[in-house]
Amino acid sequence: MDLFDAIKTRRSIRRYKDDPVDDKKIEAILEAGRWAPSWKNTQCWRFIVVRDAGIKAKLADTLIGPVRDGVQGKNGAADAVKNAPVVIVACAELGRSGLNAGSLATDKGDWYMFDVALAMQNIVLAAQELGLGTVHVGLLDHKKAAEILGVPAGFSVVEMTPLGYPDPSFEAKAPPRKPLGEIAFRDRWGNNL
Repeated sequence: MDLFDAIKTRRSIRRYKDDPVDDKKIEAILEAGRWAPSWKNTQCWRFIVVRDAGIKAKLADTLIGPVRDGVQGKNGAADAVKNAPVVIVACAELGRSGLNAGSLATDKGDWYMFDVALAMQNIVLAAQELGLGTVHVGLLDHKKAAEILGVPAGFSVVEMTPLGYPDPSFEAKAPPRKPLGEIAFRDRWGNNL
């Protein structure tokens, strides 16, 4: 699959077949994450591959539903986390990324979110290339997830993605995208391309 095809065809998949995902595919996907760029090559990310049904169920319970009209709903990814054959949990080592000479280098603080996002995007695109589905899941109780997974102090759970073969009965449609002329400018803000 061409990179641009992978980018354009990747969808947020929330239902998976029961088919197992073999270790070689998991390693290839993690290898794609490993090659992501990071601040000063600090590679602050760490990945936990979860296959255990009990742990996946506990992780699903950490998900927080969106609030609409003052009512908290169910997180649509909870069943995916519980039922996908694999869940990859991305963690970050804190206080490494975004530093220059030991001090924060920008007004953006610790860059771990940026670095982990780059690695996770590589992971979900590699999964797409291999015929696997994913969905970025970040609305969760990160501290509770870290406790469940035994993440040590100095590290933080950032996000997770269920991983598996998409259930063909679940059709994930592409959401509309803003036109390029609305989001990209030439030389200065407001000068459309």
